[in-house]
Amino acid sequence: MRDELLQRRAGMIRGMFGRIAPRYDLLNRTLSLRQDVRWRRLVARRVAASRPGLVLDVCTGTGDVALALDAATETVGTDFCLPMLALAQPKARRAGRRLPLFAADALLLPLAEASVDAVTVAFGVRNFEHLEQGLAELVRVLRPGGLLLILEFSRPHGLMAPLLGWWTGALLPWIGRMISGDAEAYSYLPASVAGFPEGSELCALLGRAGLAEVRQRRLTWGIATLYEGLRP
Repeated sequence: MRDELLQRRAGMIRGMFGRIAPRYDLLNRTLSLRQDVRWRRLVARRVAASRPGLVLDVCTGTGDVALALDAATETVGTDFCLPMLALAQPKARRAGRRLPLFAADALLLPLAEASVDAVTVAFGVRNFEHLEQGLAELVRVLRPGGLLLILEFSRPHGLMAPLLGWWTGALLPWIGRMISGDAEAYSYLPASVAGFPEGSELCALLGRAGLAEVRQRRLTWGIATLYEGLRP
């Protein structure tokens, strides 16, 4: 019964992202006030510092993170939502980039163990059907010394928390619905963030998945957090 419910949830999420795919980039820029661009550049700088030979971008969507990486870095993107991948490929061509893409479930990646130097995931892990299994799979494909970077939404903290909480909980779903025409998708976003492990809790899960030197960096008053760790 539990597996059936998880599969049903995965199908719901896949369908939801498929419906909003044509307006996904516009919505990301609008709803984050273009902070998402800054966050992805931070991921790109951190990846560049590790000097990887091959990067796997999981939950690549329309390819924003993959295309933010240095063009000289060999990068492959994967996602379980075909409409998103269908938008990523022409986007890469317009940017003059070669970006191999393949469809796959992040919980069962069709890659050999220890086959990539870095894995990036932006705003995807909270959609995993089974979080711990998904994190273990991300670590599995990393080579020893390889870097895992996870960019994910989190709950705001500090003086700005009430205002930002109102933005994400009330205004964001309304704007998202107006632009995308999909009420479900942008009601799902704040609900998924509210129930997702963050901060030290997610760091602990990353440690149990097999990472060392795990750390976190809160971004823009805690709206998002960048997590990283190395496979020993």
